[in-house]
Amino acid sequence: MIKFIIIDDSQLNRTFVALKTIRSSKMEENTCNKKSLNFIEQIIEKDLAEGKNDGRVQTRFPPEPNGYLHIGHAKAICLDFGIAKEYNGICNLRFDDTNPIKEDVEYVDSIKEDIQWLGFQWENIYYASDYFQQLYDFANSLIKKGLAYIDEQSSQKIAEQKGTPTQPGIDSPYRNRPIEESLDLFERMNKGEFEEGSMTLRAKIDMSSTNMHFRDPIIYRIIKTPHHRTGSQWQVYPMYDFAHGQSDYFEGVTHSLCTLEFEVHRPLYDYFIDLLKRDDDYRPRQTEFNRLNLTYTVMSKRKLLQLVKENLVNGWDDPRMPTICGFRRRGYTPSSIHSFINKIGYTKYDGIIDMALLEHSVREDLNATSRRVAAVINPIKLIITNYPEGQTEMMTSVNNPEDPEAGTHEIAFSRELYIERDDFMEDAPKKYFRLTPGQEVRLRCSYIVKCTGFEKNADGEIVEVYAEYDPLTKSGMPESGRKVKGTIHWVSVQHALPAEVRLYDRLFYVENPSEDKEKSLEELLNPDSLKVLKNCFVEQDLANAKPYDHFQFQRIGYFNLDPDSEANGKLIFNRTVALKDTWSKNIKS
Repeated sequence: MIKFIIIDDSQLNRTFVALKTIRSSKMEENTCNKKSLNFIEQIIEKDLAEGKNDGRVQTRFPPEPNGYLHIGHAKAICLDFGIAKEYNGICNLRFDDTNPIKEDVEYVDSIKEDIQWLGFQWENIYYASDYFQQLYDFANSLIKKGLAYIDEQSSQKIAEQKGTPTQPGIDSPYRNRPIEESLDLFERMNKGEFEEGSMTLRAKIDMSSTNMHFRDPIIYRIIKTPHHRTGSQWQVYPMYDFAHGQSDYFEGVTHSLCTLEFEVHRPLYDYFIDLLKRDDDYRPRQTEFNRLNLTYTVMSKRKLLQLVKENLVNGWDDPRMPTICGFRRRGYTPSSIHSFINKIGYTKYDGIIDMALLEHSVREDLNATSRRVAAVINPIKLIITNYPEGQTEMMTSVNNPEDPEAGTHEIAFSRELYIERDDFMEDAPKKYFRLTPGQEVRLRCSYIVKCTGFEKNADGEIVEVYAEYDPLTKSGMPESGRKVKGTIHWVSVQHALPAEVRLYDRLFYVENPSEDKEKSLEELLNPDSLKVLKNCFVEQDLANAKPYDHFQFQRIGYFNLDPDSEANGKLIFNRTVALKDTWSKNIKS
């Protein structure tokens, strides 16, 4: 599969150069006074200019409640709801609940929550099950017109008779079954007199059509699993191709927006609507756009369900999952997802988008909005030997240098501090500008210190570093012209709060796991997708943090407080994304 980044409808980059691409697209936006329309917007504007549908624009988001929504659904949500808002129309939420075997109220509730978290609100909530009687009546009318019949063959046998795109199919031996007989059997199917798989209702169209979907498609099948809304009222359920377009028509949808895999279904969509519609000008029209595929993940609901059921991840909201609730728990923001989707746009070309662009979008948003705090995730103790014992100073820390109105907060400074283990080296190379014997660094928002020594334990591990501070170098004071090249962060040992930090990375180590047919999902998982660090410390001010609050751990990355913190009674932080993209340096061959 070709890998490309879609910046707009006219520009395709076959390789991803993140910052250069983003800067370029921003320059183009700033120099253009008029917004360029994507092809869907162009279609809608043409329809409005021609007076179609009485000038109405009505869309719908029609998920099947058989799993949690993922980032690909977010693209469809932004389009469906965004188009309605842009053209002063309405967008309804409609659950395609035509298969009770896979559907559950849990998924219905999660879908509602995800849509609202993304910042959208539906006009109405509908269900395909709202139209079961109308669809059933329509199916009966097709039987009466000789346009549908009951087939008693197995689904496997029906598939064998479909033929190929260059070879006509074979008529079912039941294709010319008497109308009254099909009507009777269809009614008895719905009464539960026959077993699942023993009979289906097929549309009678054209077994030699070049469009395989026209070769007498199955439009109803028997399912005896109780429905989450209608219970056991129905024993027959419509297929997607039979329910979808008709539901659009019943609701008054003007623009039915679907992903590209449904393009070949569009003629059948139109065929059923033509048989159903009244003699007026209104009809819904289907338009297809490219679906979202991301590197280093999968978008198949079946595979995502497999990951959950086989405990390869910690549930649907595992921060490594591409689900919307997973991104929310990891610390992604609605605005970062909107920004990402705006960058990739909507086209008629399928491809795969580099995960780095999504990560860039959340960095961009969190850099502008997140509060800067001090945290040490791999601590070593620094003792400032000439600082008064028992003394504490409150240092001023800027909340966000990108936002002057964000203000400041105070952080305690004392004689004993935690610093990152990586910020000290016993034998440092020439261009190492952090702590090493005889070298000076600035402790962020406080003093310049000079390393005077260190201590090791019996195993040869460094456990303490010693330094002396210069009291005349406090941040904001004159420094006698003396500068140092390195600045490191710290937290006071006396005031630090213990924390657990979860470092998340990409779920799979291969760029396109869906293409690997030889290895199982488990074999393709990135073994370093989650690292849990339990001996971490954060500044005291984070005692008031609430679940999902965003922070930049200075010099480390962007984090948010995980909801597990409340249940476990301790601070647990998820890394949303590192400060810079380091994945390309660590890709496995």
